[in-house]
Amino acid sequence: MVSKKDIRDFLEPKKLAIAGVSRNPKKFGRAVFDGLKKIGYTVFPVNPNTADIDGEKCYASVKDLPDEVRHLIIVTPKKDTDSVLREAIGRGITHVWVQQMSETRETPRIAKESHVELITNKCIFMFADPVKGIHKFHRTIVGIFGMLPK
Repeated sequence: MVSKKDIRDFLEPKKLAIAGVSRNPKKFGRAVFDGLKKIGYTVFPVNPNTADIDGEKCYASVKDLPDEVRHLIIVTPKKDTDSVLREAIGRGITHVWVQQMSETRETPRIAKESHVELITNKCIFMFADPVKGIHKFHRTIVGIFGMLPK
C-alpha cells in the first residue's frame, strides 16, 4: 500500500524522467511533461521516436538518461510498461511511478523482486503540488471517501 511518505519521497527531488512523453500536446504523457515543468520540476522526456520535445533533449531510452536521474514516471501503453520498468531496473533507477491505467499484472512483482519503490494506480496530477483544476476536485472527492494514501 502506498503511503503519503512514499509519494512525498518520490516527488521531493523535483528531478524526474518521464517515459511515454508524446510529441502530440493532446496526449497524456505530454500533459505530464508540460504540467510538471510548469510547476518547477526538471523533467527528462523519454521517447524513442524523437530527438527533442519543444527544444528540450529527448532520450531514446531509459538507458540513455543522465546518471543522476533516480525517479521515473511511466505513462506508456500497458504493452510497453514492463519492458520500460526492466530497463529502469537495469539502469539503477530506484523509484518508479506507473501512472494509473499503465500497470500490468506483472508490474508490482517485477518491481518487488528488484527492490524498486513503486507507486501505481495513482494519478501524478493529484499529488504534484500545487494541485489545480479537475485534479484538485478529484483529490478532494477521493479524500472525502477516505481513499487518499495515509
